[in-house]
Amino acid sequence: MANEKERLFSAFPPVSTEAWVAKITADLKGVPFEKKMTWHTNEGFDVKAFYRRENLKDLKTPKVMPAEYPYVRSTRMDNEWLVRQDIEVEDLKEANKKALDILNKGVTSLGFKIKRAHVNAESIATLLAGICPEAVELNFSCCHGVMEAFVPLLIEYFKKSGANLSECRGSVNYDAFKKPLQKGRSNANWVEMAKNLMDAIKPLPQYRILNVNAYILNNAGAFITQELGYALAWGAEFVDKLTDAGLSVKEIASRIKFNFGVGANYFMELAKFRAARWLWAEIIGAYGDEYKNETAKIHQHARTSEWNQTIFDSYVNMLRSQTEVMSASLAGVDSITVVPFDKPYKEPDDFSERIARNQQLLLKEESHFDKVIDPGAGSYYIEELTNSIATQAWSVFLNVIDEGGFTAAAEAGSVQKVINTSNSKRHQAIGTRKEVLLGTNQFPNFTEVAGDKIQKPLEQKSCCGSGHDCSGNIEKLNFSRGASDFEELRLATEHSGKQPKVFMLTIGNLAMRLARSQFSGNFFACAGYKIIDNLGFESVQAGVDAAMEAKADVIVLCSSDDEYEQYGPEAFDCINNRVPLVIAGNPACTEQLQEKGIKYFCHVRSNVLEMLREFNKILGVN
Repeated sequence: MANEKERLFSAFPPVSTEAWVAKITADLKGVPFEKKMTWHTNEGFDVKAFYRRENLKDLKTPKVMPAEYPYVRSTRMDNEWLVRQDIEVEDLKEANKKALDILNKGVTSLGFKIKRAHVNAESIATLLAGICPEAVELNFSCCHGVMEAFVPLLIEYFKKSGANLSECRGSVNYDAFKKPLQKGRSNANWVEMAKNLMDAIKPLPQYRILNVNAYILNNAGAFITQELGYALAWGAEFVDKLTDAGLSVKEIASRIKFNFGVGANYFMELAKFRAARWLWAEIIGAYGDEYKNETAKIHQHARTSEWNQTIFDSYVNMLRSQTEVMSASLAGVDSITVVPFDKPYKEPDDFSERIARNQQLLLKEESHFDKVIDPGAGSYYIEELTNSIATQAWSVFLNVIDEGGFTAAAEAGSVQKVINTSNSKRHQAIGTRKEVLLGTNQFPNFTEVAGDKIQKPLEQKSCCGSGHDCSGNIEKLNFSRGASDFEELRLATEHSGKQPKVFMLTIGNLAMRLARSQFSGNFFACAGYKIIDNLGFESVQAGVDAAMEAKADVIVLCSSDDEYEQYGPEAFDCINNRVPLVIAGNPACTEQLQEKGIKYFCHVRSNVLEMLREFNKILGVN
């Protein structure tokens, strides 16, 4: 009996999808299933409340094995990824010392951002002293103006150090579209430089030099399908233009590195990397069946998002980046950089960099995320997301092709325009709290102050510190973080030298007044105002008197919708225009209260950002 195979739940009859929908609709009391239980995503497709096996019947992706074309599951038969940490090189010896130190703390991939002045043989030797280039992946970024000089110097150093060039792994970050995307300047003639760099890097067969830096699109607020679609068009542009220049598809593809961002949308980001492997393989495979092999394997580096990082309550950045690195690692990327939580307002220190490293090491050593290949495979939801994202990203890709390719689109500013529109849309969603940044537009700590916490300009630095004018006349990507508008409010409050007091006048229905005082306190704390909460008052007059005694700058009346018809006018008369009155809610008697002279209402449909901006002006916080 113990050896008999028994199908679990075999005693239960099968239930159809129609029956599930009917039951859910009944529980919704007649509200249409599609209206209440469907998520309309920014990515251009709908997500249903549940998926079943029947959703997979027409999909090809669940039938693909790991390391099998088109590589939707994985490009290899393991889930090992490299733990990368980047170093901004100011002092060569200090940078070398730091590199050697973190190599003993779990880092397996180093990134060096070097200055123009460091591009010489002596500087490179100092920077890389004691580092074995065959044992660790080395990635370099420098000003494009000196990159053609840098590559031969790097190769020469490796030769002198006795390294086996065929075993050295890494990348040199040539970004052909940095100028139009980030600086607004044309770089229409990038092909010649790319070809020269391809020739120069030949002695290092495992080095990638053509970088698709899609993470900048992520940091500019792009939606997931936009980041992926534009990244594919970017990579395809390398292949298209360089094959025209006489290079083979195989040698070009082997030199391309995709550097993706990874945001907080946990399952969608996981699916994005699966879709990226699949679509890139299809693009390369379209050049001929002879390329449906190693040539079609994408190389993916993931970098946690900076768009959703915040200055206030910055430790929450660790929670966001932790889910992001989980998405990327489970998706099977090749390497990951976790951006330290304090990067928005200062140069990361030893503590924040250690935490960033350990976020990956914990997933490897304690959670064993590196032991399973593509654990999302076969999941009805993940497979459906993978296909939906792939479909929408492919549409973005085709639109770019119709424009004449990525060069034409970037030079015309159309890529930037689309992503900046998405950025604006997401800022609006954060302003209305449809998109939540914990600690910023939801559940903020109003007692926190920035003080001297902000130690660097909040805007980006120039590309290489050369002092050259990087501005141009093409529309640039907007890198304003999602939290920037609310942070401006908080900083204005702090710099004003006063902290407005918001008094909760709670009265009437116990459940409603408590719920609305909590909501309103959360609402006004987003601007850094001090919240004075109360358990309740016997009368409106008693509440107003207490507020005046507390020297309140704003009074929020918290009660039930039915009671506002009485308490609203009474509170307005008692206050007598001494301070603004706010009604917590959107009662049926709103028009009646407005006729009385009450202007302000805070509720779930309010634009939190715009209302707080108005109160900053009213209260003289600027």
